[in-house]
Amino acid sequence: MPRELLLQVTPEIAANELLLKDYLSKQIKVSPKEIQHVSILKRSIDARQKAIKINLKVLIYLQGEAFAETKIELPIYKDVSSAQEVIVVGAGPAGLFAALQLIELGLKPIVIERGKDVRGRRRDLKAINVDHLVNEDSNYCFGEGGAGTYSDGKLYTRSKKRGDVTRILELLVAFGASEDILVEAHPHIGTNKLPKIIEDIRNKIIEFGGQVLFDTRVTDILVKNNEVEGIVTQNGDKILANKLILATGHSARDIFELLDKKKIFIEAKPFALGVRAEHSQELIDSIQYSCDYRGEHLPPAPYSIVKQVNGRGMYSFCMCPGGVIAPCATSPGEVVTNGWSPSKRDQATANSGIVIELKLEDFKPFAKFGALAGMEFQKSIEQKAWHLAGETQKVPAQRMIDFTQNKVSADIPKTSYVPGTTSVEMGQVFPGFLSQILREGFKEFGKSMRGYLTNEAILHAPESRTSSPVRIPRDPITYEHLQIKGLYPCGEGAGYAGGIISAAIDGEKCALMIAETLK
Repeated sequence: MPRELLLQVTPEIAANELLLKDYLSKQIKVSPKEIQHVSILKRSIDARQKAIKINLKVLIYLQGEAFAETKIELPIYKDVSSAQEVIVVGAGPAGLFAALQLIELGLKPIVIERGKDVRGRRRDLKAINVDHLVNEDSNYCFGEGGAGTYSDGKLYTRSKKRGDVTRILELLVAFGASEDILVEAHPHIGTNKLPKIIEDIRNKIIEFGGQVLFDTRVTDILVKNNEVEGIVTQNGDKILANKLILATGHSARDIFELLDKKKIFIEAKPFALGVRAEHSQELIDSIQYSCDYRGEHLPPAPYSIVKQVNGRGMYSFCMCPGGVIAPCATSPGEVVTNGWSPSKRDQATANSGIVIELKLEDFKPFAKFGALAGMEFQKSIEQKAWHLAGETQKVPAQRMIDFTQNKVSADIPKTSYVPGTTSVEMGQVFPGFLSQILREGFKEFGKSMRGYLTNEAILHAPESRTSSPVRIPRDPITYEHLQIKGLYPCGEGAGYAGGIISAAIDGEKCALMIAETLK
């Protein structure tokens, strides 16, 4: 019977199969030749001490013990082309995994996506980076795969109580992701690899009778007697069905405005807002690994930091080791930042959102907008940044120490943000209380991470799309909207997820709830 062990080893041993077998043979007192195979079940880095260790959970098969390579397979899908139809608005992780689950349950998904297919999006990403042109339907946030496809593909989640995380990871592996995502403590696919996986998911949906419609924006939701009847697209076409999963993402402001206009109950939701800070990856490695040179057996170091400043949480968000900063505006006349990494995380810089938790009371100046007050607060900052940066997709930027000292930076070095930067005193971008918290917070960060507070670090503003500024309330048991029968608010845009994994889980759950009601 295979033996399971928990152990700590050096990075060199963890990276070399022969060295690992030799180490394990001494632990269990057998010859290395007696070890047939070692399966690594979990892997994480312990960098708390100067001598960095790798935590491993392994399964050891000795000679003679039954062992066979297992391949993760997709569920058995059946043709649903003639089955009952369910509309799924949005082809991000929530929408795509909802569609797959619907097919598995014998229902036909009609996936409606305002943006382009995953490959077609690339031209629009180039346009925003090079020409400063924002396509409102196809950008870093909108299009097949959603915001995560071209902004990193991080799969780490704390939402393990929400559902089966392993199932989502295994589905991704079955669609082509590396099996490493089942092992790593902080799994990550990479922006360069995700598009093919997303494309394969779409093809599977179509293969088994589902529909996927691109360049199709929802302009109205048909409701009669508080029950969904279907949707209307920008061309005036109607698509009818009495079950609708609304998985439009945290930036679908037109959908929030539509719901508000139709008096479909929504509510303002607090979110977090701040800047995206960029350091050299070499500096972050030296801080986190306490070394001058990271070496070949350790990955580019991430960091995670949380502080309480003036009664507010200030924390790192969506940290991207070996990554770049991207322009993520969804409309002309605004500037938005985000970050991403390729699968190898091999860029020279590291970046992270550094954000402050907001409260509903912060939105009081926009109270006349009712449930959209938080969204209008968010828009006002993004539009101010656009004006300050010269009404282009250049981003307001400032050296970190200069910001803490209210000093305009004399120069801004070239950063990974392709459209470029404009030197601005960052306090002009944010309300006074936010600027003050950020200034004090960076000083506190510098005390916890020696070397983090440096004028070589560049702040880019704003990091404003951390989560939805609106919640679409639903029944906690049935997942159905509290007011509209047949409407299933889903994922990040509805306020019920925060990342690829939790959004995918939420999509699956909405599909399961629909199938349950149809029984």
